[in-house]
Amino acid sequence: MATATVSGSKYDARALREKYLAERDKRLRRDGEAQYLEAAGDFADFVEDPYVEPGFTRDAIVEDVDLLIVGGGFGGLLTAAEAVKRGIDSFRIVELAGDFGGTWYWNRYPGVRCDIEAYIYMPLIEEVGTVPTERYAVGGEIFEHARAIGRHFGLYDHALFQTKVERMAWDEAAGRWIVETSRGDTIRARFVSVSQGPLAKVKLPGIPGIREFKGRMFHSARWDYAYTGGDPSGGLTGLAGKTVGIIGTGATAVQIAPKVAPYAKRLYIFQRTPSAVDIRDNSTTDADWLKHQPSGWQRERMENFLAIVSGAHVDRNLVNDRWGDLWMRFGELMQTEFQAGGALTPGDMMQRADYEKMEAIRRRVAETIDDPEQAARLMPWYNFLCKRPLYSDEYLPVFNRPNVSLIDTDGRGVERLTENGLVANDQEFAVDLIIFATGFDVGAPPHKVGEYEVTGRRGITLDDKWRHLRTLHGTQFSGFPNLHVVGGTAQGTTAFNFTHTLLMQAEHAVDIVGWCLAHGVKAMEVTPEAEERWHDLIEAKHVDHQQFYEECTPGFLNNEGNFRDKPTYIGGTYGGGPLEYEQIIREWRRDRIQDDTVVTPLD
Repeated sequence: MATATVSGSKYDARALREKYLAERDKRLRRDGEAQYLEAAGDFADFVEDPYVEPGFTRDAIVEDVDLLIVGGGFGGLLTAAEAVKRGIDSFRIVELAGDFGGTWYWNRYPGVRCDIEAYIYMPLIEEVGTVPTERYAVGGEIFEHARAIGRHFGLYDHALFQTKVERMAWDEAAGRWIVETSRGDTIRARFVSVSQGPLAKVKLPGIPGIREFKGRMFHSARWDYAYTGGDPSGGLTGLAGKTVGIIGTGATAVQIAPKVAPYAKRLYIFQRTPSAVDIRDNSTTDADWLKHQPSGWQRERMENFLAIVSGAHVDRNLVNDRWGDLWMRFGELMQTEFQAGGALTPGDMMQRADYEKMEAIRRRVAETIDDPEQAARLMPWYNFLCKRPLYSDEYLPVFNRPNVSLIDTDGRGVERLTENGLVANDQEFAVDLIIFATGFDVGAPPHKVGEYEVTGRRGITLDDKWRHLRTLHGTQFSGFPNLHVVGGTAQGTTAFNFTHTLLMQAEHAVDIVGWCLAHGVKAMEVTPEAEERWHDLIEAKHVDHQQFYEECTPGFLNNEGNFRDKPTYIGGTYGGGPLEYEQIIREWRRDRIQDDTVVTPLD
């Protein structure tokens, strides 16, 4: 039946699907991911650190440690905190930035905020004692919490900031990784844990003429407050009298635009694809409620949220926010269908729930935007999970301001840059400032994000390994002993609340390191047979997302429309879901660690 009614809303399912496909087809490009530029080489200036004083130097160090942690974001912090908890005190953290924080160090643009509830996103708040000011915390507060973790666990004494790993190579005789850095350091580490997150490698749009523009331009992850004035809370007085162009309408632009609009003389927002923007409904934290939570409350709340957004049945919805709305709708529809004796499959019911969810989002656009024609241009036409869902109560009203113009390119994007501005829809728009809100290379492997070489046994590089990827749990590799990945999504797992992924894999890595130290292990390497068994399990548990994502509008989740060529971010994760994945790796540490590894004892 083409026409359906869900929760009182009528829609034509066949017409919707045809509309979704037509909108997708407008945006498909032959160049796929190649449409983006790497912020390196001739474009390295886009990723210089604006938050440190230039000219920093220090003496090079040469040292031996039990554990080297590459990355000082939440992945590295959680790994280091777990090491401290287990009494491992011989470790070093190497971090490119000038402080801990990872994505929250770099992303200080105005309006930056996490769209996951702070009580489950900000790890270790129970141990550290942080009380988030709001339910959805601002970036500065999350950055400060990362620093608080560093202070609480004494991690600053172990950190080498403003330092980049250049290369690491396995020394078979020594049973150590020899790690060289940009500061001339040589660190000989028994174990290495790498954690370069998905929001670390900046992407620039490959728009012709970037170097022709004579005004100011920067990526949102390197905000220039010297130009704009103000700080992440706003106050961008430097934009008075200036015309600003924002390229992108994704998660970053949704937060930036409401902060820029009140100060700029004129704001152009260049849109290729509208975002699905749901209700945020933020609130202040009841500090008394938080302080009186029982021991273990945060982990319980994290697991409850993850269960809901994984489609599992739960007795209680502890977080109860809009993230779970689609799955709660799906559950209600399934219950109604079951009681009516219907024959629709779970896939059919999920699609119905999705259509209803997106119809509600489009209604919200129509109800918020004063100009019906502009509202139509802001309506998203794709399934809810084709792009990362967004949440804001400030973004849509921005388009009712007289100084804000939506430049909808009907899927084509900005055509080129000129000396004076941007060309879109065959029209030039003169601007003083261009802000690239174009995101990150989310699916890049960690050594590509960190831009370092990794050479394991027999001269095999991690780059070679990645071409025909086989792992155990997405975190360990044969040929690369004593090396762990924290934040591994390829053949690993991922979750909307990514710090939960980091926590389970940090615990996994440090448990293994602790086991090796306790048992006098010089080198532990997973076997190719273990990798193949894991690969077979991934295949057996595989959930075929190919048709779904190939019908989606292009984006990072479907490799810009080429999902089958690179399904590593979603299609390459463990199909049983993150909670089942966590149970598997926990049981592996308990029961199979010696069966699936080759262990070399200390001399």
